[in-house]
Amino acid sequence: MDWPQLRADFPILDQEVHGHPLVYFDNAASSQKPRQVVDALVHYYQHDHANVHRGLHELSMRATDAFEATRRKVARFIGAAREEEIIYTRGTTEGINLVAQVWAAQFLKAGDVILLTGMEHHSNLVPWQFAAKRSGAVLKHIPVLDDGTLDLETAESLLDEQVKVFACVHISNSLGTINPVRELCAKAKALGAMTLVDGAQAVGHVPVDVQEIGCDFYAFSGHKMCAPTGIGALYGRYELLEKMDPWHGGGEMITTVTLTTSAYKEPPAKFEAGTPNIADVIGLGAAIDYLENIGVDAIQSHGAELTAYAYQRMAELPGIRILGPEAPRASLVAFALDCAHPHDLVEFANTYGLALRGGHHCTQPLMKRFKVPGTSRASFYFYNTQAEVDRMMNILHQAVNFFS
Repeated sequence: MDWPQLRADFPILDQEVHGHPLVYFDNAASSQKPRQVVDALVHYYQHDHANVHRGLHELSMRATDAFEATRRKVARFIGAAREEEIIYTRGTTEGINLVAQVWAAQFLKAGDVILLTGMEHHSNLVPWQFAAKRSGAVLKHIPVLDDGTLDLETAESLLDEQVKVFACVHISNSLGTINPVRELCAKAKALGAMTLVDGAQAVGHVPVDVQEIGCDFYAFSGHKMCAPTGIGALYGRYELLEKMDPWHGGGEMITTVTLTTSAYKEPPAKFEAGTPNIADVIGLGAAIDYLENIGVDAIQSHGAELTAYAYQRMAELPGIRILGPEAPRASLVAFALDCAHPHDLVEFANTYGLALRGGHHCTQPLMKRFKVPGTSRASFYFYNTQAEVDRMMNILHQAVNFFS
């Protein structure tokens, strides 16, 4: 794979920050967008913009075709059985909230157990806290071991017939841990639990097949996989989607409406009320085309090599503590230095053009478990290079000298 040639598709990377070449290592927060995705947005607005569905004129039909073509691409990209199992959302957070509000309102009752893990992003914690409060269900959590992996022995004891929801992150945004979601979902489903996987850090970075994983729901965001912000998707098994009530009411999701009653469309339409985010859906489709042209296996391999190199080089830094397993891990390294608070370190790095992220990364309980105020995080994507890791290390060595 010609990685430097691919990098040329991202003009944002070819700039200086504070007089230094930009090194963008904040991909776990949001990836950059290639020209092909930007061009797809421009083409839509310049040539095809109209509202989708029900329009009988040419522009509406073009927009609808592109909008629904992306749904088919998403279904293929994550291995869904049918395109009707794909619901467009604003991203992972909205997808999880949809399930935690609609499914939970219908099927959770007092005394049921919602089983999560101790490494969940707030997006997979707070919605379930809401659901527990509304229903009287009980929250339980699989602990995280010192090496950043889940305590699978304790998980065995927690997984019992009282568990009605099992929700788990596929890849931790703070540890880089790749969880055994297939095995965990299989055990939970054998007990009759509904299973949901947070795939925000996985889709577009590692191969994902929701049927192989065996989950009931899988949520992800487009902006972490080269697509625009404000768009994502929720996969749901069609048998469950059929049983669920609509979430929002309005246009698009109905078949007939009277002044007192309404009848609703079948999934996914009944979960997509109102005018959707048409342009960014089309941008998501362009991002999937782009990633498939590279190959997710190749992206994963490149990320693993880059991360292993960064992990090895970071051992040079005195007083460093790296959270999460050494291998296997996803394409990020989160660390704490004895000499500097994460916010101070990230501000120092910024003056040299290095974009890291510092803080709790929306995983406050996890930071508390590891007794750190937060971490500095370097996260990589396929357009990043080993030379950029070397530049990061030069800057971090300077930071150690400065703060010490």
